[in-house]
Amino acid sequence: MNTRHAALRRPFSLIAIVLLTAFIAGCNDEPAQRKAFIAFLQTRIIDKPGLHVPHLTPEEAASFGDYAKQYAIITDFNDGLDKSVAQPMTDAINRGAIRSLDDVVTRHADFIAARDGITKLRDAIDKQLATADAAHAALKQPDDLKPVFDKAYERDVTTPAKAFEDIFPDLSQALTAIIDLGDFIDQHKDKVSIVGDQLQTSDPALRPQLQAMIDALMAKSEAISKAQEHLRLVMNGG
Repeated sequence: MNTRHAALRRPFSLIAIVLLTAFIAGCNDEPAQRKAFIAFLQTRIIDKPGLHVPHLTPEEAASFGDYAKQYAIITDFNDGLDKSVAQPMTDAINRGAIRSLDDVVTRHADFIAARDGITKLRDAIDKQLATADAAHAALKQPDDLKPVFDKAYERDVTTPAKAFEDIFPDLSQALTAIIDLGDFIDQHKDKVSIVGDQLQTSDPALRPQLQAMIDALMAKSEAISKAQEHLRLVMNGG
């Protein structure tokens, strides 16, 4: 009977040894996974100019182990940025672009819609950044990984988020300036007219206010151009 029990115990003992060996091997993989992840962050993101957010191949994800989930914080933010902010912002800028002075009057509704859209984009990026920042702050990382991950996070999350946020106020104010000018022209349509690419008024008393509105619009348009150039440099490097 004892012999039988011993025979029964042996397979279970062998299974336990196999499982324990596999567990230990898995634990020993962590340094290699961390090393591979650090090298990826350094060479594929930090060392490259501009914004680079490569999606992991199945092989890369497997080689990083659980660190692939940490990298997902960066990719999830950027996927959301592309879908919820970058493309809609491009659409808003195109919708809010003035192709002629006539647009100020004839496309009044487009400019209002574009400005309202910018407000929604600001809300969207604030929420996405808050989610990413919270996940980042909750990470428990080894001392050799943390500074490298923080640099990659700064490059691919914090910096582009700030670049987008910086352009929103000028864009919103420029659209407001266009809307205000359109309202002004409509309110004084008997005294203000569009002649070619110029605004003219038959009432000298309106000229200072009209000129101030034109100057404000031009200043905001210049600010948008600078913000767009900064955004381009963030994305492409330079």
